[in-house]
Amino acid sequence: MSSNSHQAGQVTQLLERWSLGDQSALDELTPLVYNELRHVAEAYLRRERPDHTLQATALVNEAYLRLIGQKHGRWQGRKHFYGIAARLMRQVLVEHARKHKAEKRGGGRVAATLDHYEDVADNPEVDILAVHEALQRLARFDEQQARIVELRFFGGLSIEETAEVLGVGHATIEREWAMARAWLRNELK
Repeated sequence: MSSNSHQAGQVTQLLERWSLGDQSALDELTPLVYNELRHVAEAYLRRERPDHTLQATALVNEAYLRLIGQKHGRWQGRKHFYGIAARLMRQVLVEHARKHKAEKRGGGRVAATLDHYEDVADNPEVDILAVHEALQRLARFDEQQARIVELRFFGGLSIEETAEVLGVGHATIEREWAMARAWLRNELK
């Protein structure tokens, strides 16, 4: 078993123990997931405006506090855990963007584009708040497509990882991702 797959299995086991109420599992889990969460946070922050004041460490810490404070059922594995962490980081960033917008009252929002996921992921001018608001509208009529965008765009998950988290096939994710991107592209013009 490779080191990565061993660690993935260990994370899954610790999540299961934690779900069953074992608080010592949380202590063991934290150092194993922290670097991956920081990687996701850094990817989020690369998309933010250059003068963004939130640092990756603060984003990870805030999201992690929210994660461990959640009353939840059983984790469905490490991908589920990272998916929830991505959603919480999105919430933190949206709250931060709203606060910044309120302070500036309008600021210069830049329209986001989802034409090419890879381009968007590295574009520092993507307006996270605009994407979030568009996702809320998308979720009103297609929750699965909104969740796919959240996991791919905000969580940085691959097609395969997204399929695993949502428990659907690879082809379904590709089809829904394409439709959601087209809808969002139109919304964000």
